[in-house]
This record gives sequence, structure tokens and C-alpha cells, in this order.
Amino acid sequence: MSARRQITRADLMPIAEYAKIRREHRRKLVDVKQHRRVHIGPHVTLYFENYDTMWAQIHEMLYIEKGGDAQIDGELSAYNPLIPQGQELVATMMIEIEDENVRRRVLASLGHVEDKVSLRFAGHTVTGVPETDIDRTTAEGKTSSVHFLHFAFTPEQIAAFRTRDTEVVAGIQHSAYGHMALLPEETRAMLAEDLA
Repeated sequence: MSARRQITRADLMPIAEYAKIRREHRRKLVDVKQHRRVHIGPHVTLYFENYDTMWAQIHEMLYIEKGGDAQIDGELSAYNPLIPQGQELVATMMIEIEDENVRRRVLASLGHVEDKVSLRFAGHTVTGVPETDIDRTTAEGKTSSVHFLHFAFTPEQIAAFRTRDTEVVAGIQHSAYGHMALLPEETRAMLAEDLA
């Protein structure tokens, strides 16, 4: 995995060239993303991001939306903040429910769930801090199905998290959604690479 911290225009491929490698690149990225994904309970998944996942996301947006050069700066501004900077993990939290009626009901009950997500390991708790670009919980208490969380680590927490076989539990402590998940060692080891 890459330790690069920012994507620039110079890092982007021409979209015609990306189209040629797109299928194979997406296939390879599936394996990487598999170990960067954590399911918490029946509806929530954390997708831990890094340079490689955001590089792919920017290219996908440019490929799909076909906005050309005028679109690039907006995509860089949107996705660069989701690349961990060495002392943090960054996750896209998605509340994924296929049934529209169930989704509407669950989202209406999960106001401020984005403030209740944490990682616990070796006596430490690191709570995710949501991005504040927009308010993702309405005044009525309905939350968005997508949130972006930053987990900031101290040097001591980084050392503990990077220790082989450290048990890491991702949890949500919300009155309407209390669930935990133990991260597989492969996931902990991959995420530890972001903390360098």
C-alpha cells in the first residue's frame, strides 16, 4: 500500500488511458478493499480509505461524470481530505439498507450516529470525528446514509494499534444502534500501514 498523502493533477491518468485499465484495476482493488471494510451490526459498514482507494474514486468519478478538466479540482478537493495523514484513520461510514421503507425508518432513528463510532484496543478508545462540511443529521433527528469519519491517534495509540495481534473492536454506541465488531488481524495490519 502507498504511504502517499495527497493526490495531485500530476497523479491522474488521462481518462481514455484509465478506461483501458479500469476493469483490471477495479478487480485488484476489490482484494484491497476487502481488508479495509468492517461491518458493524446489520446495517453499518466502515470503509477505511487511503491514497489508493481515493485515487480510484477520483478516476471513477471522472470516468462516469465525464466532466473533463473542469471537474478535476472539485474531485481533488472532495477526496483528498479522506486520505489519512499518518496519525489518523479515515473511514466512509455507510448505512446500507436495500428496502426503502426500512431505510427511511432506520435513518430517522439514528440522529447523530456519526458521533458515536469508536475504535477500542489495548486500553485505548479513539472516537471518530465526522467531517463538518455539511450537517448530516437534520433537526428532526434523521441522519444521512453516508458519513466521513476521522479517527485521530496519539503516538502511544499508534504504537499500540501497530502491535501485531492487538485486538481492535469497532463499535457504535447509539441508543437505537448498539453494535460491535472485532477487526480481523489482516484488517488491523493493513490499517496499521496508514499510521506511519
